Amino acid sequence: MHAMVLEASGRPLRAVERAEPTPPGGHVLLDVRACGVCRTDLHVVDGELEHPKLPLVLGHEIVGVVVERGPGATRFPPGARVGVPWLGSTCGACEHCRNGRENLCERARFTGYTLDGGYATRTVADERYCFPIPDGYSDAAAAPLLCAGLIGYRALMAAGEAGALGVYGFGAAAHIVAQLARFRGQRLFAFTRPGDTRAQRFAQELGAEWAGPSDARPPVPLDAAILFAPVGSLVPRALEAVRAGGSVVCAGIHMSDIPALPYRLLWGERTLRSVANLTREDGARFFELAARAQVTTTTESVPLHDANRALERLRHGDVTGALVLAT
Repeated sequence: MHAMVLEASGRPLRAVERAEPTPPGGHVLLDVRACGVCRTDLHVVDGELEHPKLPLVLGHEIVGVVVERGPGATRFPPGARVGVPWLGSTCGACEHCRNGRENLCERARFTGYTLDGGYATRTVADERYCFPIPDGYSDAAAAPLLCAGLIGYRALMAAGEAGALGVYGFGAAAHIVAQLARFRGQRLFAFTRPGDTRAQRFAQELGAEWAGPSDARPPVPLDAAILFAPVGSLVPRALEAVRAGGSVVCAGIHMSDIPALPYRLLWGERTLRSVANLTREDGARFFELAARAQVTTTTESVPLHDANRALERLRHGDVTGALVLAT
């Protein structure tokens, strides 16, 4: 099999050939058809997420076809198309797991971080944490659903029934959330990097009634805001844009430090919270809602061997929608 491997933080991925993995009990071997390129991958490469498995195959938005099943694996037959998300396994026994909050399991393992992921032609995954892929999506179109969609959905649910919703950072997750929000009848306001008129136009095409730079004030007070941009300095700006009683949801797994902020921005029973990982229940609910909302994804496919270039394009915001590695 071929893989793009991270050998040390801060270094480019290296193309390698390695032996095809054998699926252990309860796991499936997948022929990888597509793998999304996510900002979390950049956080791993840059060392902002500490203690990754090294050497590591990145990638946690995987669409693949089952080619072999390990002992006891019966959920998906050979030939089934499945998706592999960020959450790779949990202990199933801790307080969080028992209370339906497996996303907070302290012994969880994560695809493309502590488990090898999908920047490869083959990968293995625990079948209990995989999702069947709906028939209406191509391999490339389905890939962003496995993280941008799932984490975006969890963030949207955390924001509550906001009539006026702001989204900071209009990338892969936001372009899916925009469609869900509009389906739910919410007003959408998009904030992008200053000067990024391409992203602003894209947001308006997806139903945003206003799109502007992240340092601007929206035309109306927001009921809630979701931060997909991993920029801590946006937290005070979002709190200032949200009305009393509103909420700000930080949806990234990593964010630069939040600067000191005056208490007046939090006062008025505003809520500031984060979203951590996902649960399998999120997946079931998200795919059901995505089907009803007829969510589509905007993707650009690049060859697996161009993974380094894809990561740099993502770093510099040179993406509309999502980049997907095709094997």
